[in-house]
Amino acid sequence: MNTDKIKKDFRILSRKINGKKVTYLDNAATTQRPKQVIEAMTEFYDEYNANIHRGVYKFSEEATEHYEGAREKVAEFIGASEQEIVFTRNATEAINLVAYAWGEENITKGDKIVISIMEHHSNFVPWQQLAARKKAKLEIIDIKDDYELNESQFEKIAGAKLIAISHVSNAIGTINDVDEICKIAKETGAISLVDGAQSVPHMKTDVKRMDCDFLAFSGHKMLGPTGIGMMYGKQDMLEKMKPFLFGGDMIREVHVDRSEWNNLPYKFEAGTPNIAGAIGLGAAVDYLSRIGMSEIRKHEMKLTKYAVKRLSEIDDVKQYGTTDFSKRAGIASFNMKGIHPHDIASLLDECGVAIRSGHHCAMPLHTRLGLDSSNRASFYIYNDETDVDRLIGALEYAKKTFGAIL
Repeated sequence: MNTDKIKKDFRILSRKINGKKVTYLDNAATTQRPKQVIEAMTEFYDEYNANIHRGVYKFSEEATEHYEGAREKVAEFIGASEQEIVFTRNATEAINLVAYAWGEENITKGDKIVISIMEHHSNFVPWQQLAARKKAKLEIIDIKDDYELNESQFEKIAGAKLIAISHVSNAIGTINDVDEICKIAKETGAISLVDGAQSVPHMKTDVKRMDCDFLAFSGHKMLGPTGIGMMYGKQDMLEKMKPFLFGGDMIREVHVDRSEWNNLPYKFEAGTPNIAGAIGLGAAVDYLSRIGMSEIRKHEMKLTKYAVKRLSEIDDVKQYGTTDFSKRAGIASFNMKGIHPHDIASLLDECGVAIRSGHHCAMPLHTRLGLDSSNRASFYIYNDETDVDRLIGALEYAKKTFGAIL
């Protein structure tokens, strides 16, 4: 994969921070956007800005065509049908949609919901709160010392109404065997929801092979704009669910005493949607598809191996994550003895290196690991070994600087 060529599509990467060329390593939080995505959105506003679906004039017809074209691209990208793709604001809203539209109708007192200790808060809190409202039981699958899920606890799925699991941990990069988990769920009668926010942008995703009932992911983590996310749901599941929001476009007919809902997926898309966001996402899908998801996965695996090796060369660095790189995404999480992660991130910023510090919206996992916070470097298609070397150089600078302060 030609990262030098790819970098040229991202104008922001030519910017300098504190007089130094930027090294962006916070891709698990949000990725940068190539010029193709920005130009697609600008074209919408400049050339055919209008509301969609009901207009019979040219601008509206063009906007509708591009908006629905984006849905078609997303569906093909994950192996779904267009009726199974619901646009949301982000993965968080997609998960909450399922928690309310499916959970409120199907979870009752004494039912069991299963999640894992490594979930992002977006796939932890909605189920925690649903269980509290319904007086259901929330059971948690733990991890082992190798930072992978404890497979012996998969037996908890038996008898559950729902298993909600992240495909990839946003904090430590563990790739979970969601195919096996969804298989167990199906065999035991549980509904399965997969948080794909950290997987769909980085590896080939096939919802039919995975056989999950729901999948959530976000556009801004895969080169797309903020404010656009997706919920995949099996068609038969979506048909049974009631709408999450009420208003325009999600209805077929409205009478004084009753309303009839629109067809899928529009039943779940009330009001004017993020049209420009969907169009930008479609352009992002085109960009990733041209590179190839298998190539992206190989590139990130190689880069993560290199980063882990280089980090191990620094004294007093403790790393968190499996050493089986076939089960690890492009995330390198670590701490440096005696230096708080926020101080590390601030000192790295002086070197033009951007990483994330904190609990990464994964406080239960950090508590499980005995940590308050950690540093996280996360990689994407425009990162290369030079970026890792800059990270290491910046960490050496931070260590030296902090030592001098003390």
